[in-house]
Amino acid sequence: MREQTQTNSAAPGDGLIRAGAIIFFVGAVATLVTVAPLLLGTTPFPTFMFLLSMLMGVGFLVAGAGVFRSVAAGRRQARAASRPSVSPSPSR
Repeated sequence: MREQTQTNSAAPGDGLIRAGAIIFFVGAVATLVTVAPLLLGTTPFPTFMFLLSMLMGVGFLVAGAGVFRSVAAGRRQARAASRPSVSPSPSR
């Protein structure tokens, strides 16, 4: 079966995993930007920056959903491959 799989083919959950990673990265940068003034003793950023920090959790959940979707597709594919093919019985 591995011979038939293309190396550049996208699995069902790959898009969600990529989107989740990007969202997580944006949230991580927002968290660093938000925490820096608190550690440096300057005036803190407005509330929307704290809300942007919550994107880390959202990105983690989106990526997790992509992983579960990819696992489910792999299980369906393995289950379909393990079923014996039914050949028509010869007529007498």
